[in-house]
Amino acid sequence: MTASPVARLRAQRGVASAEYAVATAAGCGFAAVLIKLLTSDWGQALLKTLFDLVLKMIGI
Repeated sequence: MTASPVARLRAQRGVASAEYAVATAAGCGFAAVLIKLLTSDWGQALLKTLFDLVLKMIGI
């Protein structure tokens, strides 16, 4: 006997929530690495170089 489409959707509702939780955790982990990288001396030098390059390109 096969389950009705409504019953199948109800059974998979938790799967979608788990996928959102994994995506949120991955996003938070990526943000933490990015913050750590950009607050380091190397990251600060990289940002300064990028901003200087952009400002030079637009003529400021």
